[in-house]
Amino acid sequence: MMNQLGVSSNIKQLAERLVAFEAAAQNSSKDDAHATCRVCEKLRRPLTTLTGTAGFTSVLSRALTLAKREAPALRVVQIRPDGSMEGLSSETATAHSVLVAYLLNLLVTFIGEVVTMWLLTDIWPDVPALELSSPRDESK
Repeated sequence: MMNQLGVSSNIKQLAERLVAFEAAAQNSSKDDAHATCRVCEKLRRPLTTLTGTAGFTSVLSRALTLAKREAPALRVVQIRPDGSMEGLSSETATAHSVLVAYLLNLLVTFIGEVVTMWLLTDIWPDVPALELSSPRDESK
């Protein structure tokens, strides 16, 4: 099921899990801005190799633009030319996973679900049962 702006609930849940995993790895709160930055930074490395810095910056900027519609608190966040972010803070905490969800959604759109999942499991091998799709209903 997709929300009104086009991110499936599975992608949203996956984004929340990745942010929570990164926060737990640093013993910080689930909505820690640094956890969101770490998720994006860990994605930045391989995606910059694939698309270049400008390509990654473009995708992250688009994800931020889309996420701002759902989470206006992100309006203070800026993407630097190198693809890093500034402006994430505890005040924007409720929006952190929204930004990651839109980034994941764009990755699925551009490189496909299989490659996105390969990338995620390569980066986060310790996050159990990473998946974007719900299992298919075999009774159909």
